[in-house]
Amino acid sequence: MNYDRQYEDELPRRRASNSSKIGLSGWLASGLFGIVVVLSVLLVRDRLRERVPVPQTDPTAKLREATTRPPLDTEERESVDLFKKLKPSVVNVDVVQRQRVGWQDQVAERQTGAGSGFVWDDDGRIVTNYHVVADLYKIPNMLVRVTLADRSVWDAVVIGASPDYDLAVLQFATHSRPVVDKVRKIELGTSGDLEVGQKVYAIGNPLGLSLTMTKGIISALDRPIKSPANSTIPGAIQTDAAINPGNSGGPLLDKSGRLIGVNTAIATTSENGGNIGIGFAIPADLVNQVVTQIIQNGRVLQPDLGIELVDQQKLRRARFDHGVMVEKTTPNGPAAKAGLRGVMGTARRVEQLGDLIVGINGQTVDTVEDYERIVRSLKPGERATLQIIRVEWVEESGRKVPKETHREVALTVGSS
Repeated sequence: MNYDRQYEDELPRRRASNSSKIGLSGWLASGLFGIVVVLSVLLVRDRLRERVPVPQTDPTAKLREATTRPPLDTEERESVDLFKKLKPSVVNVDVVQRQRVGWQDQVAERQTGAGSGFVWDDDGRIVTNYHVVADLYKIPNMLVRVTLADRSVWDAVVIGASPDYDLAVLQFATHSRPVVDKVRKIELGTSGDLEVGQKVYAIGNPLGLSLTMTKGIISALDRPIKSPANSTIPGAIQTDAAINPGNSGGPLLDKSGRLIGVNTAIATTSENGGNIGIGFAIPADLVNQVVTQIIQNGRVLQPDLGIELVDQQKLRRARFDHGVMVEKTTPNGPAAKAGLRGVMGTARRVEQLGDLIVGINGQTVDTVEDYERIVRSLKPGERATLQIIRVEWVEESGRKVPKETHREVALTVGSS
């Protein structure tokens, strides 16, 4: 028993002694391994330094001499000259909201819209798109600012606008007018003689990058496009010149720098997408008519025949495969005075069909789009001739059958 207790007392001390010996040897081994690793790393680094040459600097280095630029070719000179000529005519149009913020009631401004524009006449009036300045009609405390080519900024006011044609006319504010030589009116061309394939240029403020010029060709003509008022703008010019958000309201130009259209829309694959090579411009001849009316009246007098049309899908379901039908006429309006008839009857039975319009001034009317396009080209006060088909029920062999009568009806175009 005494032996056993003595052995048990000595056993922990032996274990402790062995543990301390093992720990010391382990530390020595670890330290030796670490030294070997460090020496290996230093050796590899030195070897790598020997292989990779150290970059050499040269304090005596001098600037290289540039070679002389070759003369611009004809096409380049045309673009350069056009841009220099048009710079004073193109502006940025910014719409900002003025608000009072903070406990000190400080005035702050927030930009809500931006686009492009151009100087229209010697009085400094500026043309842009309606949708560029549309917030002025929707949100309180809005201001318009115009930035010229020299980066000077000026307050402006809206003289008038046409949502149906997506055009607006601005004027420098009375307290904020640049000197006359800072602005130059744009040269006006015509859109009546344009050709597909013709070279065109666009200058504007795409994505906030002012005085950006792009180049392309006319891809197509007479494209109908939708306005902010969801009406049809007829005869738009399609172009592949790069047009992006911010180009709206800027000029589309021919190679001599004449205005042939106002850039207004792009086709894109998504709501916030950029240019895919299909842009649209309002033709210059239409711009000239609309802008002149805005300057004269503050608004556009829309040509109006005093006619409401039957829904086109209903008309086709009734097996009228061409033309548009008069549903009703405005009392004492141009169509009513000329004797045109609308649909009459009850909810269950049609007693009288409306006149079917198949042409206006010799131009074929097959669809509602045709009708709207042709009517928009008319001027209030001028005479127009409508080609119509009147369907009447007549007695034949004791029963009523439809009988078509082709006729022409002349009327004086009204306005709305």
